[in-house]
Amino acid sequence: MAQPLMPHATASWLVDNTALSFEQIADFCGLHILEVQAIADDTAATKLTGRDPVRAHELTMEEIEKGQADPDYRLKMSKGPEQVRRTKGPRYTPVSKRQDKPDGIAWIIRNHPEISDGAIGKLIGTTRNTIAAIRDRSHWNIANIVPKDPVTLGLTSQRELDAAVSKAAKAAGIEAPVDTRLEGDREALIEQLRAEREAAAREPGEAGEGLGFENPFKS
Repeated sequence: MAQPLMPHATASWLVDNTALSFEQIADFCGLHILEVQAIADDTAATKLTGRDPVRAHELTMEEIEKGQADPDYRLKMSKGPEQVRRTKGPRYTPVSKRQDKPDGIAWIIRNHPEISDGAIGKLIGTTRNTIAAIRDRSHWNIANIVPKDPVTLGLTSQRELDAAVSKAAKAAGIEAPVDTRLEGDREALIEQLRAEREAAAREPGEAGEGLGFENPFKS
């Protein structure tokens, strides 16, 4: 079954913006229900920026409404994630997203300083002058620029960003950073989340014992 391009970010959006059950969200995003619970409780390893699957044409509002009306209904994806194929030449960015470019550039400069201005230009589709202005904080709108993940903004794909990071790290002779926040041993993550929830459920009783309350039914 096809899954959203960014399952955790999509789950975060569905938790915040719909009345779908955690089980429905987990099924649609290909996640364990405890992972969705962790996102809802803000106990996930990282705070995610939600990704709207309706705007991404992966889910329709009609499907969401069907799911909200019937907890047993399983959402159907409109289409699988599109794999972007790059061609030579400058990247075309829709007019609606061009205002997000400075935020994406600032995020790359802050989180991946090893990436060259030329590589950033190809990745985001911008000029060296713009990148330099953001880098030295002389950009005309620098006060309103907030670093944001360019993948979440829709300016590039995760695959292209990872490739750029890997290439820049190799050129600089350093080990490419690996984001393991939501990867690695998934079973261990699920077990950890389950243990945390069980511990939280036991806390009220343990707190009462610590205050010296005595069970009147205890022989």
